[in-house]
Amino acid sequence: MSKLVINARGTAHRAAAATPAAPAVPPAPRWARLAAKAALLTTVPSGLWRIAFGFGVPVGFTGATYAAYAEHQPGWGTVYCVVLSALAESLAFLTLGLVRPWGLVAPRWIPLLGGRRIRPLAAIVPALLGSVILTYLGTAALLGGWAHNLAEPDSPHGLAAAVMTLAYLPLVAWGPLLGAVTLDYARRTLRRRR
Repeated sequence: MSKLVINARGTAHRAAAATPAAPAVPPAPRWARLAAKAALLTTVPSGLWRIAFGFGVPVGFTGATYAAYAEHQPGWGTVYCVVLSALAESLAFLTLGLVRPWGLVAPRWIPLLGGRRIRPLAAIVPALLGSVILTYLGTAALLGGWAHNLAEPDSPHGLAAAVMTLAYLPLVAWGPLLGAVTLDYARRTLRRRR
């Protein structure tokens, strides 16, 4: 909000309200900043693979599976793949807030929240929940789900399977990286309440 201020000449102008200072929180250690950046990058390869698939690039699917997807790509299947990739990347991007000042005070341009301090638990609880879910999904994929899917006759094989595996493998690290960064954020932000 801004308030009306009258200067020495008697003319009125609007003065911007002072931005609340970020709470006194120690900066994130280097390892946490690097882990947050790595968490962001874990979603990029699968997103690029998914977008290519959504635009109809042949990625190795055959038979009935290929036919089911081919009739919708390009089309609503393309939109689905692009939106899913953008959503994953956006959620991964939020990890950076745990190591940056905008994780303590919301940027001004965000409607309704801009300029307000972020309560630590409002970031910690969803981030930890996301970390647990992502770690579970990644572990389940490594312990059998991935191999089972690749064993399907219509699934990619050979080089196409290797490319798909390399694109999705980084997602396994997303949950643990998010968890580590979240625990550091909790340590730094909850410490000031003592």
